[in-house]
Amino acid sequence: MGTIAHPTDEAIATLMLDLALRRGRGKTFCPSEVARGLAADWRPLMPRVRAVAAVHPDIEAVQKGVPVDPQAARGPIRLRLRERGRMADPAGRVL
Repeated sequence: MGTIAHPTDEAIATLMLDLALRRGRGKTFCPSEVARGLAADWRPLMPRVRAVAAVHPDIEAVQKGVPVDPQAARGPIRLRLRERGRMADPAGRVL
C-alpha cells in the first residue's frame, strides 16, 4: 500500500484486515506492520493503530496468546483474526 501522509482510520482498518487475512487464522502480526505500511514516520501512528484494532469487529489483540484490550494493554501486543464463526473480507463477502 505505499505511505500516506495522514492515513484515515479506514485505511488503517483496511490494511489491518488485509494483513490478518494474508497471515490466516491463528497467525498473528505486530501492529507496527500496519503503521509501517502506511507511513514512513510510523511511530506516531501506533496509538491510532491500537485504537482501530480495539473497535475492529474482525481483529483481536493478544498478549502471550491471551486476548487483551489493545488500548489498555501495556507492552507488546500482537493482532490476529478474531476467533469466531463468520467474518467479512475487505469486499464484504462472508468467509
